[in-house]
Amino acid sequence: MSDPSLPQQNKTKNLIFGIGEICAERLVCLGQFADFCIQTFAWLSWRLPRREILSQSFYTIGVLSLPIIILTGMFIGMVLAVQTFTQFKQIGMESALGGVISLSLIRELGPVLAATMLAGRVGSSIAAELGTMRVTEQIDALSTMGTNPIHHLVVPRLLACLFLIPALTIIADITGIVGGAFYCIEILDIQAHYYWENAQSFVGVFDILAGTFKSIFFGISIALISCYQGFHCGSGAEGVGKAATLSFVCSFVVILFLDLLLGIVIDQITLMLGMTSGVIKGGM
Repeated sequence: MSDPSLPQQNKTKNLIFGIGEICAERLVCLGQFADFCIQTFAWLSWRLPRREILSQSFYTIGVLSLPIIILTGMFIGMVLAVQTFTQFKQIGMESALGGVISLSLIRELGPVLAATMLAGRVGSSIAAELGTMRVTEQIDALSTMGTNPIHHLVVPRLLACLFLIPALTIIADITGIVGGAFYCIEILDIQAHYYWENAQSFVGVFDILAGTFKSIFFGISIALISCYQGFHCGSGAEGVGKAATLSFVCSFVVILFLDLLLGIVIDQITLMLGMTSGVIKGGM
């Protein structure tokens, strides 16, 4: 007679094997991504790409992203004004909206939401473009002709994201502050003098540097993840679509993780330097 516990044991073994296989695949992908990053930074430190290639990447990632960044920043500022006005009015501090909106945008919402929009617009585009080149064997053709694909395709996009995503984040911050000011002053009838006075007193140079510092890491992450997904996409149209989707999802998760990690680091630096936040200074 067969042992009745054998089917249950087989199910347990299959479950353990399945978990182990998934973990092994993830470790392999992590190792491949680390090797991809090392090669990218090695080529970046050794030789810069040609100016024509850089110009095209800068135009595609920077200039073409301006409309969506301006719209995103403006609506973020307006939404912040709508959501905070009622609560601040109940305690008679609606004139402090300028400081709250400006500080929230510069320190947190501006960098994160701008990076999220760029991960969708820029990251997915990079992954789809490089994925199509992989499927059509254009990347293999570059290697055959003696051109390193990472130096030719990845480094220009990394440099464009490194320099332009912080710049686009600053533009999103500015348009968000302007959008919030327009809604507060023109629609909510808050006096412009008090709005801008609080905005100036709440926000310091360190706050601007902190938001820009975050966006640098966000830009590097978007570029590396998107290029990696494009280089390692599967075959056919399905593989390209999956690479574009994974590029956005992975970039978004990494952006949130880095935002948490960098936020903790920045707070510790603030405490070490004995600095107080702009909100405290503005309210004193």
